[in-house]
Amino acid sequence: MTTDNPNFNKPIFANRFLRALSRIRRNQPNNNSNPSSLRRRSKKIKIAAYASMASAAAGSNKAWSRALIRRLRNRRLPRSSLHHRVVVRETEPVGRVDELRQLVPGGRGMDFDTLLDETAHYVQCLSAQVALMQSIADSIIMD
Repeated sequence: MTTDNPNFNKPIFANRFLRALSRIRRNQPNNNSNPSSLRRRSKKIKIAAYASMASAAAGSNKAWSRALIRRLRNRRLPRSSLHHRVVVRETEPVGRVDELRQLVPGGRGMDFDTLLDETAHYVQCLSAQVALMQSIADSIIMD
């Protein structure tokens, strides 16, 4: 699958993610290796990756990026307050579509066609995220 999506700005994503990593490193030096500290640091890196990806795609007007940004901003709220009611048409393969709706941020409120479009864009952005993180890991190993 190609990640050359005109609605996803890779340089903006890379810049924001690297700045977030720099802030995390500045605020939490890597000299503390106890398990709870590592879990907190790992969680912050994961949040930074998703926030950077969603904000880089936000200009594309995709519902998944808006939903992900909203979820990250409201992550202290109970999960039940973030759920939306979904009306499923009878022509959809209900089991698989419901699984997909749970995977794509904001998917619970989308009709089937929109869900497929948003899923394709979300997967392309995730692929770009993985490629960026792999290149960062490779450059760290090379140093």
